[in-house]
Formats: sequence, C-alpha cells, structure tokens
Amino acid sequence: MKTKTLKKNKINVVTLGCSKNIYDSEVLLGQLKANNLEACHESSQEDFNIVVINTCGFIENAKQESIDTILQYVDAKQNGLVDKVYVTGCLSERYKPELEKEIPDVDAYFGTRDLPRLLKTLKADYKHELIGERILTTPSHFAYFKISEGCDRPCSFCAIPIMRGKHISTPIEELVKNAENLAKQGTKELLLIAQDSTYYGLDIYKERRLASLMNELSKVDGIEWIRLHYAFPSGFPEEILDVIAENEKICKYIDIPLQHISDPLLKSMKRGTTREKTYALLDQFRKKVPGIAIRTTLITGYPGETEQDHQQMIQFVKDVKFDRMGIFTYSHEENTGAYKLEDNVPMEVKQNRASELMEIQQGISYDLNQDKVGRTFKVLFDKAENGHFIGRTEYDSPEVDNEVLVDAKTNFVRIGDFANIKIESAQEFDLFGNVIE
Repeated sequence: MKTKTLKKNKINVVTLGCSKNIYDSEVLLGQLKANNLEACHESSQEDFNIVVINTCGFIENAKQESIDTILQYVDAKQNGLVDKVYVTGCLSERYKPELEKEIPDVDAYFGTRDLPRLLKTLKADYKHELIGERILTTPSHFAYFKISEGCDRPCSFCAIPIMRGKHISTPIEELVKNAENLAKQGTKELLLIAQDSTYYGLDIYKERRLASLMNELSKVDGIEWIRLHYAFPSGFPEEILDVIAENEKICKYIDIPLQHISDPLLKSMKRGTTREKTYALLDQFRKKVPGIAIRTTLITGYPGETEQDHQQMIQFVKDVKFDRMGIFTYSHEENTGAYKLEDNVPMEVKQNRASELMEIQQGISYDLNQDKVGRTFKVLFDKAENGHFIGRTEYDSPEVDNEVLVDAKTNFVRIGDFANIKIESAQEFDLFGNVIE
C-alpha cells in the first residue's frame, strides 16, 4: 500500500455546514499556523497527508454530506493517499459513539468544544493568547464574526443545543479587539453570527447587549459595514432597530429566521411568539428603519402542518414581501422535542410546498429588484468571474443573497473595494450596472 508518511505533515481542513463552522475552521487554522504547522483549507492539490473534517449535523441532507465526505477521505486513507483522518464539529459531537462504531477507520472524533484536544492530537499547543486570531477562508475584506456560542432556546425542531451546548457570550472588549485585528488585515465588513444573536449578553451582563456591541464595533477604524444575522423574534430588543437606523456603519439588513406563521405550529415549535406578534414586529422593523432588507428562513412540512397552515404561510410571504428568503423542508431529528411527533407530511408534499413558496418569493424578488433600476448603490466587490466583477449592496450577505454584476469589459473595480454602481437592469436575484465615477 502506498503511503505519504515520508513527507512532511500537511493538514487539510475541510469545512461543511454553516458560517459558524467556517469561523471554527478559521480559528483552527490560526492555531495550526501559530504552532508552525503547515495547513490549508479545502485544498484541491493532493499535497496533504492529514485531513480534519469539520462536520455539520443540522438536518438530514447536511448529515449525509458530512458522512459522504468522511467516507471519501477514509477511502483515500485505505488507498494510501492520506495518513490520518480526523473528524470534528456538530455531527461528531452529536453522534460520536455511532460514528466510532460505523466508521472505525477515522483516527479520532472530536466535539464542537474539543479544540484543545484536537490540537494536542495534531501535536500542537492550544495558544490562549490568540484571542480572535484566525486564518480567513473568505476573501479578506469580509469576515464571519461569531459573537457567542451555543443556544438556550427550546425550539422543538432544532438539534443545535445538543451539538453546541448552552449559550456563552464573548465579552464586548474581546470582540472589539478581534475586530481591530481583522481591520488591520483589511477586513471591511463584519458578518455578525451566533446561534441566537439577540440573546447576546444575557449570560455575562444580565441584560441584552447586542445594541451596545454593534455600536462599539462600529468605532473600529477600517470596519465600514456590520451586518446582523440570526436574530430571534421572541423578546427581540428593539433598541437594535435604533442602532441600525442611526449608525451609518450598520447595514440596513437583518436576518431573522421566523420558521412559520401558523399559531398552532409556532406553539408546537416552541418559538415563544404568535402570528399577530410576528406581523407587528416586522411592521416595526420597517417603520423604524425605512428601506431595511429583511431576510428570513421558513420550514415547510413540520409535523401536523395542514394545507390551511401552508396557505397561511403563502399569505404571510405575500403580505410581508421579504427581501430575501430561504426554505427548509422539515427534518425529523432524534432527541429534539418534535421527534415524539409523527413526521406525517410526505416528503413530496414538503418539497412541493417549499417550491410553491420559493416561486412566490422569486416573483417578489423580481419586482423589488425592478424598483432598483436607475438607482445608484454603494457596492462591495467580492470576486471576478465569467467576465464580470461581482459584488453586493448593504442589503445582501455573501453566498445567500442577491449579487450586483458589472461588465469587466467596460468597467474596472478592485476586489475588496467599494464602488458606486448605477443599476441598469435586474433579474430575480441579480442586478446589473455600471460604475459611477
């Protein structure tokens, strides 16, 4: 059998799942670099001999992708292409005993809070002094910025508390230092992430302090955009809206996963809110912050969801006209509150309902984008591909939202820089424009 053991060790970190996992992988890479270990992220070269797979265990599709990736590298190990395969992250936290039994050729499994133990296995020391230091895997001009870990919410469909543990906020002064370090590296946009960002501060300050945190981060020289993700609707601290409205560095954007609008399902989901309160909250968003872009995610096919519940969701989407929206089909997850319920909505019905909602959203997005034609927007450019410079307005987050495309033949912008772009035409999820000097 071929082996790579005569080569100097090089570690390839593979990341699956959400932005929180990306952040964790970046911290791991920073620790490895500080230990003078050679490491890379999702290398396309076959020049590594150790693999660390940072897995996702959120829903069935994500779990299957993680398992497939583990099996891919275990197969590479059996064929002598790599020497060691390590697995960390949410899937490993949640299913470690089962994984050890079913895929024993993995050299070791680690949970979501096992970074020191993983580093020790990789012959590295956990360096406590590296507060917030990491190797960005995103373009350097934007960074996912995790403000807390874990979640105390009781949502019945969600396994995140099982995998990530209780909510732990990172102190404001530490986060400001992290932001200063990023700004020195050229980061201009912070994408605030957490399992529940609006809970921030309750554990260490005994009060919600997200608004204070956002204001303090906005004082960091070099940071020009701060974008809020994963706000929770129940107990939403409305002073956040004042900060968004008044502080020019805070993007007029909020990502608030609402999941459903039917009262019986919201109650079963343990969301702590109602249809009436949800409509009122969204109305407050738009009154206090005119022009705010609201992104949400919804779940179709939750146990007991009737056609009437689905029609309520359709009407909700039509009424609110979300700027951005994503849809999950319900995944029946072990050890969650909803697992005791019968998963009684057929997959075909779940998928059809999701498709119907997304088709409505596509039309809404098209109409909203048409209203932008002829207007000029400040755009941050992320990349160049297929003959275009591609960027985003303050109303769009990377990967999941709309993009602005500028023809590279007739325009020039620098990647990582802002430019004023006049929108000339629009499609459902893309804007096309030219640079305004």
